[in-house]
Amino acid sequence: MSRRILLDCDPGCDDAVAILLAAGSPEVELVGITTVAGNQTLDKTTRNALAVATIGRIGDVPVVAGHDRPLVRPLRTAPAFHGESGLDGPAPVVPDRQARPGHAVDYIVETVMSAPGEVTLVATGPLTNVASALRREPAIAEAALGLVVMGGAYGRGNVTQTAEFNVFVDPEAAAVAFGATWPVTMVGLDVTHQAACTEQVQRRIAGLGNPLATFTVEMLEFYRLAYRREKGLEDPPLHDPCAIAYLIAPDLFETLPADVEVELAGTLTAGTTVVRFAGPGVASRPEGQRHRVAVRLDPGAMFDLVVDAIERLGR
Repeated sequence: MSRRILLDCDPGCDDAVAILLAAGSPEVELVGITTVAGNQTLDKTTRNALAVATIGRIGDVPVVAGHDRPLVRPLRTAPAFHGESGLDGPAPVVPDRQARPGHAVDYIVETVMSAPGEVTLVATGPLTNVASALRREPAIAEAALGLVVMGGAYGRGNVTQTAEFNVFVDPEAAAVAFGATWPVTMVGLDVTHQAACTEQVQRRIAGLGNPLATFTVEMLEFYRLAYRREKGLEDPPLHDPCAIAYLIAPDLFETLPADVEVELAGTLTAGTTVVRFAGPGVASRPEGQRHRVAVRLDPGAMFDLVVDAIERLGR
């Protein structure tokens, strides 16, 4: 039986690949896509989710728009890495569908509460929708199978020295999500930077020879050039698919028990995920190490999953 997942995202080039990986993998069942402002504004991230669903022929998965700004802070987007559309590179895809009426927060609550113990939330953008869903219905923390977050870092950040983008954009929401009672797995920069999207990976996708593969390669080439320009990296890390891959094949990852808190007040460190791994001499909160933090993955095997998913969807 495949694991049911609800993907909350802000497409974004790497979110787009995460959507394709989830939709094209028989090991998981994608029951919904909710969108949030992050890599771009909400209108753009929602349109991009619909465009990916169109080009990937993901016809039966609803797309529901959510929050257009963080809980407290002004919105910060990332056009330098994802372009003004949020999905620059390929020719624009005109969606053949519309977002489902309603709000993502309501959809998250209804989906989780209608199937207790069956749905895992995966967040690959700022956690605004997830935190609002918890506030709307705290019982989702018990009803959900868990939360997997692409976000945070226990080492170096990518917006500030210590803060990762998704958490930095809405640290108050991240604090709510990490502070809830559900099992949380953090798939942060320390492991996603091991998933470097090489030119060999792009050639493998291009070799599939279908329109979806062409779209994906053109998008990844834009992303590659952006990372080279902005970060000086030859091979960009493909962050968001790592969170989906963890649910498809958890044996590809090493995770460790930890306690994760989000810094809210620091002038220089706001948005930092403070990670305390279990071990002698480590002070943690009274409830102990409640989270799991990914520290290692098998990137070759992960990209095998990505290529296989795009091949299935493109048939």
